[in-house]
Order: sequence, then structure tokens, then C-alpha cells
Amino acid sequence: MKGSQKVIDYLNFLLGGELAARDQYFIHSEMYAEWHYGKLYDRIHHEMEDETLHAQAIIRRILMLGGIPKMSVNEIQVGTAVPEMLQLDLDLEYAVQKDLKAGIALCEEEKDYVTRDILTQQLKDTEEDHAHWLEQQLRLIDMISLPNYLQSQMAEVSPDLVSH
Repeated sequence: MKGSQKVIDYLNFLLGGELAARDQYFIHSEMYAEWHYGKLYDRIHHEMEDETLHAQAIIRRILMLGGIPKMSVNEIQVGTAVPEMLQLDLDLEYAVQKDLKAGIALCEEEKDYVTRDILTQQLKDTEEDHAHWLEQQLRLIDMISLPNYLQSQMAEVSPDLVSH
């Protein structure tokens, strides 16, 4: 099926963001594991898996539309402390939200309603799951203090889940 070149190009742009989100969550989850913040590891590792699925959906759609996926990863921001890492992840989610909304509008213009629906689902995940959870964590740090928050996140990470 031959799709709109504008949509294919924009999907490749979005793919770079999803791949960056995947990689940023990956490094942050491994840092949490190293620091024994098992609860943060579990959640951020889950987010990495979600971003991988988002990238996969975009890749499949690009291929279906007759395009070639460009696997260029956007720049990532790696934090050095938990609050900074959470904020960097939230900033990334806000950027993804903005880009997805523009993509949805483009799909409307190009009358590509299937791609629009894929992006709409990803926007829902980004707003209702990823960004909202990160906002809650930053709010908790403000409410209960960083030491109390960090203590609440401590747990062992299963050796099977941590890369060696």
C-alpha cells in the first residue's frame, strides 16, 4: 500500500523520538537497578518496553505504507540523580506528546485515519500513563522529601531482570 510521503516522513521523525525514549528509559532503569531502587527499576523498565512497542508499531506502519524506517535515534539526556532523571524523562514525554499531536493533525490532513488511530493510542499512553506517573513521582518527592521517597523505592531487583 502506498501511503502519503508526508506521513511516512513524519512517522520516521516520530520513530527517532520513540527510540530515544526507549534508550533513555533503558539507561535510567539500569541505573536504578544498580542503586537498588527496585521499584523505580520495575516501572522505568516497563516504560522502556512500552516505548519499544510504540517504535515497533511505527516501524510496521512505515513498512505498510511503503516506506523505509530510519533508525536514527534522537539525542537522549541521562540524569545523575533520581529527581533529575524523573524530570528528564518527563520532559521527554512532553516533547513526545507535542510531536504526536502534530502527527495526528497531519494524518487528519492527509486522510490517513489508521495511522491517526495508532498515534492517538500512543498519545493516550503518553499522557495517561507515562507522563502522569512521572508527574506523580515528582510531586511525591516534594510532598514527602527526597530521602523518604528514595527509601520507598528501595527493593532488590531480580538477578534475571538485570543485564550483566
